[in-house]
Parts: sequence; structure tokens; C-alpha cells
Amino acid sequence: MAALMRVAVIGAGAAGLCAARHILARPKIFAPPVLFELSEDVGGTWRYDERVGCDDNGRAIHSSMYRNLRTNLPKEVMMFPDFPFEEKLSSFLPHEEVQRYLQSYCQNFGIRPHIRFNTAVERVKPVSVEDEATRWEVTSYESSGCWTTQIFDSVFVCSGHYADPHIPHIPGLDNFKGQVLHSHSYRSPEPFAGRSVVVLGAGASGMDISIELANAGASVILSHNRPLLTFPLPPGIQQAQLLLEVADDGTMTFQDRAAVSADVLLLCTGYNFNYPFLEGKELGLEIQDHLVTPLYRFLMPPAYPSLFFIGICKIICPFPNFHIQVQYALAVLDRTVTLPSRAQMEAETRQELQKKSERGVEQQHLLKLEQDQWDYCTGLAKSARFPPLPPVIRSLYEEVWRQRRVHPQNYRLLNYKLTSDIHWTEVD
Repeated sequence: MAALMRVAVIGAGAAGLCAARHILARPKIFAPPVLFELSEDVGGTWRYDERVGCDDNGRAIHSSMYRNLRTNLPKEVMMFPDFPFEEKLSSFLPHEEVQRYLQSYCQNFGIRPHIRFNTAVERVKPVSVEDEATRWEVTSYESSGCWTTQIFDSVFVCSGHYADPHIPHIPGLDNFKGQVLHSHSYRSPEPFAGRSVVVLGAGASGMDISIELANAGASVILSHNRPLLTFPLPPGIQQAQLLLEVADDGTMTFQDRAAVSADVLLLCTGYNFNYPFLEGKELGLEIQDHLVTPLYRFLMPPAYPSLFFIGICKIICPFPNFHIQVQYALAVLDRTVTLPSRAQMEAETRQELQKKSERGVEQQHLLKLEQDQWDYCTGLAKSARFPPLPPVIRSLYEEVWRQRRVHPQNYRLLNYKLTSDIHWTEVD
């Protein structure tokens, strides 16, 4: 009888818990997983921390959660398909409810005993063994001072990508006389009341934080490189073109040459991919700020297809995406899915990114799936022969996306209910 496969899971946020849940559901193939978690609890980025900077162990605070954050997807779309949120909750939830949900998920599937809390993974290294298969040497460090090295058949990287703030190059930034911070270190609007704030970036966090600041009495200039936003914004928000540079006297110049002074520059400019425990070149990977390549099916390096990056794509429905990716990855490990040759995987990955580039997608946006996420998830489920996501998830996701563009301040007042795999309804 073949030995059970041993899997290391890095991170006990939503993706890591999802990986553990599906590994534990296959006890005839996989040994119980070992989850390595930096903090003392599950939840990853959903675990709110009032602190900014470093924790008590001197490690950078992982979470980018701010105090008043509410989900921008309804729970009916956001949930893992096999574990609904409590029905009594409203559709758009405060972050505390998502954290509670992840704790319930962890408890329901018996995951906690397999988590090593307060433990940092310092090194993940491929090693070859006699049967020519790749094994993985995982070296970890517990805050108690204990170093451990273990061997695994596979590693799931579930450490997220909302922890290492991306600071864009802005000529003259050092000249700015006020406060500069990244949304990673933003927690609440009150300290900014009565101050002038330039918010750089109009993605989800840039929009949310701008509205929150304006409602708290800040004067906000929202600087971005998108077409002019036409939906209603609070009176305290003005739009500006992209910030170009900061002059010697600290004034900011925008693309249309307009110049302003402000008290605060708040960077809502996204995050870098950062895997300090991996040696990219050794794995045949290029790890850049906004791109990790080549990854076959956005999951695994062709040179080492037992290393999986769960949830690396952006602009997706996260928990359902993890649910699909994890099951596909396990189907690769148990040989339900037969992979093409390394050369074929590399060629397919290159072509996929090339097609996007030819459509005009900039390099920093190549991992954004947006509308492609549905065919992507369906394709993985079909290849690995497990049930795809129910069509109602896409249908409701697209409705909420539309509402958000039209009513950015009040779309979260709506509530929904799934009535079947293909239908949803709005409820009071």
C-alpha cells in the first residue's frame, strides 16, 4: 500500500483553511496536513489588528483590514460553496463576521489541531529523492525559538498577497511635507477629519476609504488614471488625474499639470507578491511586484508541479476560487489530472499571458482575471472531474458589480437570497 502523501500548507487564512479542509476529506490518499501560521489565530487578512507596523515578535503586521470595512461582495457569493454563512446575517458583512465564519469553518472541518501557530516558514526547498520525485524541505521557526525542518510531498502556498504594500515610484516624494501612508496602515477615518487628503488609486480600497474619509469631514482629492468616474460621490471628494510628481516645495502635480498642497498622501496602490521563503530562480520562477510567472493554470511552476500557489489571481470571487483551485491541485497530486510535459505547460502559460498583453493588458494587470474567472474555474473543475461552481454565483456577482458602479455608497444596503443553483432574489 502506497504511503499517504504529506502536504505542507503555508498560511491559515481562507485559502489555507480551504486547502486543509479538502486534504482532510481524502484520508485514504493524504496524511493530515501541517499548516504553518505566523499569528496566533486563523483568518489571515480577515483577522483585524489595530496595530500597524510590527507585532510583538517584531514581524510586520500581516492584515490590511481597516476598522469599518464591510465586504464588497454579498455573503451569498462570497461563501465557500459547501459552507454557507448564517442565513440571518445581512448580505454585506463587517470584517468581524467573516473572521467568525472562518473560525466556524475551521472548527466544523476539524482543522485547528493541524495548525502550528506563531510559526514562520523560513525556507521551502525542493529536494530530489531516489524515485526521482521531488520532495519539499520546509524549514520553520516558532516564536518560542524552535527551528524545525520537515519533508513533504507537496507545498500549498496560501500566504495571501495583501501584506507587502506596493509603493509606486513618485518623483520627489521625499519633498512631501505632510504624512505619507499606504492603505495597509490605514485603520479609521477620525484622525483625518478636517485635513486635506490626496488618495492615490481608485480601486476597491481607494474608493471605500475616500468615501469614508469624506463622510468623516476630510477634504479628499481622489487621484487615478481611469476615465472620470461618473457615479455620485460625496461632496467632500474631488477627482484628479494621476499624481505625477511632488515639487521641491511639497506641492503635488497631476497629469493635467494641476498642482495642490495637502496634509496627507494616502497610497491605495496595491500590494507586491512576496515569498521570502522561496528561491524563485531555483524553481524556474520570476517573482516580480505584480507578477509571478510561469504558473501553469495560475497555480504551479511547470518545473515543480507539486508546489501550488492558491489565490494568486486578482479581481476574483476569492473563496469560491480557492475552493476550485484546491480541488484541482489535489487532483493533480492524486493523478486524476494528468499534466502535460514541462515544455507544454511553459508554452501554454506563455501564450496565455501573451494573448492578454496583445489585448493591451499591462504587465501589472496580467494576473487580474475579472470576467475570465468563470471559464477558468469551470475549466479546472471539468479537467479534475468535480462539480463546478453553480451559475447563480456568477449571476449575482455580476449584478453586485453593476450596482457598485452605479451606487458606490449604498449598494451594500441591499440583501439577497439564493433560491436555486441558477436563481437569486433581492430580499428586504
